[in-house]
Amino acid sequence: MSTDAQTDLRKTYFEDKPARPEKFIHASSLPQQLVEDDRTGMSIEAIKRAFLDHLNYSRGTDLKYATPNDLYMALAYTVRDRLMHRWIVSRNALHDQKMVCYLSAEFLMGRQLGNALCNIGSFMLMRRVMELLGLNLYDILEQEAEPGLGNGGLGRLAACFLDSLSTLDIPAVGYGIRYEFGIFEQAIENGWQVERPDHWLRFGNPWELARPQLAVEVKLGGTVEQATDSHGVRRRHWSPARTVLGVPYDTMIPGFSTNLVNTLRLWSASTTRDFDFQIFNEGDYTRAVSEKVFSENISKVLYPNDNTPQGRELRLAQQYFFVSCSLQDILRRHLRRTKTLCNLHEYNAVQLNDTHPAIAIAEMMRLLVDEHRIDWDTAWKITTQTFAYTNHTLLSEALETWPVELFEHLLPRHLEIIYEVNHRFLEIVRKHFPGDAARTNRMSIIEEGTERRVRMANLATVGSHAVNGVAKIHSELLKHEVLRDFHELWPEKFSNKTNGITPRRWLMLCNPKLTFLITEHIGKSWLKDLAELRQLEDHIDDPALRETWRAFKDDNKRDLAEYILHYNGVRVDPDSIFDIQVKRLHEYKRQLLNVLHIIHLYIQLKQNPELDIAPRTFIFGAKAAPGYFMAKLIIKLINSVADVVNADPLVNRKLKVVFLANFSVSLGERVYPAADLSEQISLAGKEASGTGNMKFSLNGALTIGTLDGANIEIRDAVGPENFFLFGLTVDDVKRMRSAGYLPRYYYDTNPSLRAVIDLLASGHFSETQPELFRPIVDSLLHHDEYMHLADFQPYVDCQVQVDKAYRDKERWTTMTILNVARMGYFSSDRTIREYCNDIWRAKPISVKLDTI
Repeated sequence: MSTDAQTDLRKTYFEDKPARPEKFIHASSLPQQLVEDDRTGMSIEAIKRAFLDHLNYSRGTDLKYATPNDLYMALAYTVRDRLMHRWIVSRNALHDQKMVCYLSAEFLMGRQLGNALCNIGSFMLMRRVMELLGLNLYDILEQEAEPGLGNGGLGRLAACFLDSLSTLDIPAVGYGIRYEFGIFEQAIENGWQVERPDHWLRFGNPWELARPQLAVEVKLGGTVEQATDSHGVRRRHWSPARTVLGVPYDTMIPGFSTNLVNTLRLWSASTTRDFDFQIFNEGDYTRAVSEKVFSENISKVLYPNDNTPQGRELRLAQQYFFVSCSLQDILRRHLRRTKTLCNLHEYNAVQLNDTHPAIAIAEMMRLLVDEHRIDWDTAWKITTQTFAYTNHTLLSEALETWPVELFEHLLPRHLEIIYEVNHRFLEIVRKHFPGDAARTNRMSIIEEGTERRVRMANLATVGSHAVNGVAKIHSELLKHEVLRDFHELWPEKFSNKTNGITPRRWLMLCNPKLTFLITEHIGKSWLKDLAELRQLEDHIDDPALRETWRAFKDDNKRDLAEYILHYNGVRVDPDSIFDIQVKRLHEYKRQLLNVLHIIHLYIQLKQNPELDIAPRTFIFGAKAAPGYFMAKLIIKLINSVADVVNADPLVNRKLKVVFLANFSVSLGERVYPAADLSEQISLAGKEASGTGNMKFSLNGALTIGTLDGANIEIRDAVGPENFFLFGLTVDDVKRMRSAGYLPRYYYDTNPSLRAVIDLLASGHFSETQPELFRPIVDSLLHHDEYMHLADFQPYVDCQVQVDKAYRDKERWTTMTILNVARMGYFSSDRTIREYCNDIWRAKPISVKLDTI
């Protein structure tokens, strides 16, 4: 079947008709003839007219002179028009409904145009319209700048959750920061990561609407004094050193095949005074705009480097800024509905996505007590009934703490509130656990020591009515290790909500061929109920399905091979195993273990070029935090190994290594459908959940992994026989650490590992700088925090099993089909239903679109 024929058939299965009655207007010259509204009409002619009108009147050009960006913007405006009516009606329908307010420092949304077209069921319709105008829809889609407003899984999870909330008809608002520059654009120069600004707003953003009339003020710095209010009541009064303005920008979040459109509200920092004319006239031009520069820096860049005092202050200011803006917005909206804040939790469920927004607990208390004059006990009851907290990490360094001194300088009133919260909380602890001073110290929100610090995870746990982890093993480790004391005090607070991904973006949009094939065999309802994928098992022995299944995977691999040739200049074999590890670069994720295996294969092939192994292409994609030296050195190592391997004629027929620069959501949409093997090899007990593992499996890749994060649940779901398991368990890691882990032992007793380490230490992969990778070698031999050497041989042995399975075509095909068919549990729709039922108590609403 030709690609065009497949694409045309695809619309039969998952392109919905418009989700509302067509809206018409009367043409003035033909009073009896009904003509579709160009803003909302869904016919070919109505969309064509709308697109050309936007080219003319929104972009000031026409088809003859339009740039690629003009075409993209005009099409984006055309699609946005068709969402606007739903958005307005949705907002009007929310008046008396409970709202989920999702606070997250990251929202890694990905490109919006293709996703919106899929969700409103107009992808193929728009493709036909563009063809009639002599344009290619896919070329236009590539023009969209991707907003890099997140660092990885945390921000992408937030985006999946917003998609599921809309699809499930749950009223929601996502709150975050409109970073002017998102996560840096990564370039690779001489093998090293180089960070460049992410100018995602360079050409404007057609998906957002500024709401300057809803701007709020945010205070920073200054002093707190005792004052008497107009009623003669003595209160604490915060006199800030400066005030920043938070301006909201709204983006529409449409659900799939539903009328509800929710909102992502991102805050941009501005100044209450742009320009000091008097100072300017005195000739101090820089100081005249200093307030503007300071204010705008707050939302300038995602995660400023916090290796300096100024960077740490800016990062805390960012977190407080978006939290204060969001809570003021929530309270303002609530008071439009009702005249009391005592029922705030009945209309709003506020979810803290990790510890970044944890300052919201103190800010809510400040707003209720200081601004709305509510007594402390009532305010605390409102706060704890409203907030819930999701923990996303087991790493101690990621459980944010801030110096008390920094709080005193930047948020003096909040420090007072935290002290009072802590005082009252520790009284509860002492009552429940009398005489246990060590427990009291561990549970305190204030960490004592040489430098006193505020423990944000403790604050979030104390101030929330629910705390959850994001995978079964992660939640158990939270309850019994990281937050054990809190679980023993409040066991009812804790639950698990295993993460999920949206199948709309991560299968329908990114892998249309596989989507077509699945839908052809089981219908299209699986797109809203992923558990229905299980029906694929009824067709697993169908020869036609199996042949087409393999053909579509080969097509996806060829597409990625073309991308690699174009951007990396490396020709890879689409018939080789595409062995892929794409994720944030952190030592615990153990990209380094993957590299050690590559060096091991390299040594084997150098010794025996005719070694009987399946050809393999190792593909990496990862960004390292700008100040993370070891992570950046590992990126350099990957590229140095790639240079040596790819240039060696004795090796490169069976082995290639590729590093994909600037990994992003849109690049992930190319990578996941092409993968044969998914590398999920973190040290057990370090990964909270992972969602890349789910994306790979849903697209038919098999997993090699440890018993860590959601890997455990994926293995249980797809079957142990369809998962390549290796490595230490959490209990193994604990036992080895207790006994005294000696990485040198594995080097001394394993000749294969010793050969790998010795070759790395010899400077073979860095001939002009023989000592370049010495920090990696020394770390492995003398410390090895993440136990690469202990897991090396089990990993190598497991990779032999991968090789054997891949060469058995029929077995491999069966395993991949079962992986897809059994991924139903890992839909973010399921996760959101669990949050709604167990934590938020939020219910779906019905949005009818017959009127505006």
